[in-house]
Amino acid sequence: MGRPVNVDEWVQVEAAKEPDGSWQTMMGRVAQFHHKHDFASPENNGHDMGYRLALVLEELGELSAAITKGKPKDEAAEELADVFILMLGNALAMKVDLEIEFHKKMDRIMQRPSKRGGMGIRGTEYSDS
Repeated sequence: MGRPVNVDEWVQVEAAKEPDGSWQTMMGRVAQFHHKHDFASPENNGHDMGYRLALVLEELGELSAAITKGKPKDEAAEELADVFILMLGNALAMKVDLEIEFHKKMDRIMQRPSKRGGMGIRGTEYSDS
């Protein structure tokens, strides 16, 4: 087996139950959650990207509310973790090696100059026109 990308491959990876700084542990635990609830099954709709993106937007709204309403840091951190877990799950649903894509994207954006916009500094590819 090459690098795991789907739920069936990831559930075979040994995943610690405590933080260990490992990408494999995070992906393995999210895959175990997907496997436990059979998200990939068509009748469960858990790998439908339209549904998954709606969940991401819902969680982003909860994160935004926690921050803008000045809720305790631990509440905002929990909402941030929800967004991150959904992103890892999206990679599973799409069968994308998110770690490789992360590094490819970082290599590209590290080459970009920064630009200051009306709300702050950006490292985005865009023109001033």
